[in-house]
Amino acid sequence: MRVYSAPNITMVGHIKNVLDMHGIASEIRGDKRSIGSGEIPPIQCWIELWVTEDSQIENAKQIIVEALESAENKSENWNCPGCGEDIEGQFSECWNCGTSRYENGEDQ
Repeated sequence: MRVYSAPNITMVGHIKNVLDMHGIASEIRGDKRSIGSGEIPPIQCWIELWVTEDSQIENAKQIIVEALESAENKSENWNCPGCGEDIEGQFSECWNCGTSRYENGEDQ
């Protein structure tokens, strides 16, 4: 069953890797559909991720939700625990002093 889809292989590949890390077998389908773009609706060209075991579908969906929420949270700005500098969310180390974002106990 399809558990995720996106317009580019990068996001689908990332989510597949997340599921792999949790021991959930999945496969990418439709990665060649982009050649039909313009002939069919764009969303039908999206790349899909399918879980191979029906018993793992609900678990996979929950893991995907958590992974996407985690990615959104990391995009928020944070204050360096070392020097107090305001750092953009996509960075994990302070540009000013090199302190890790996670030295204050924040989950990775």
